[in-house]
This record gives sequence, structure tokens and C-alpha cells, in this order.
Amino acid sequence: MTPSDPHAPPPDGTGPRPAGFLQVLGAVFSSFFGVRKKAAGERDMVSIKPLHVIVAGVLAAAVLVATLVLLVSYITRKG
Repeated sequence: MTPSDPHAPPPDGTGPRPAGFLQVLGAVFSSFFGVRKKAAGERDMVSIKPLHVIVAGVLAAAVLVATLVLLVSYITRKG
């Protein structure tokens, strides 16, 4: 990384910590519902990598679709 790289950590090591799994999931789920605080969004912009958001979003969407399919099949089944 070059010194002009915006994602490079500061040389003194006091930069933002990388986001954990739960922080990434929280960001993805809050974006699903459209509820997000500005400060949390700005914090996530520097600590979450885009690849992590993409993977978590695809997984969350798959879980949502699977849940809806199971719910619909449960409701429409004939007893």
C-alpha cells in the first residue's frame, strides 16, 4: 500500500480496527431495513471491506429467500 492509499492504516497504528463478523452482519441487516445512524455508517465506511459486505449481503438474502419459501410452503400446504 502506498502512503496515499485511503485504506492504509496510519503509521502509528491508531487507525480503525477491522470490522468483526457481527458488525458486518449488523450493517447488512440495518441496510435491509433502511435504518442506519449516520455515525455508524461513517464508522463502517472505514472499517468494513466491500467484499465482506457483498458476501454477508448474499448470505443474508439467501436466508431471507429460504425463510420466505419455507413460510409460504408451510402456509399453503394441505393438511
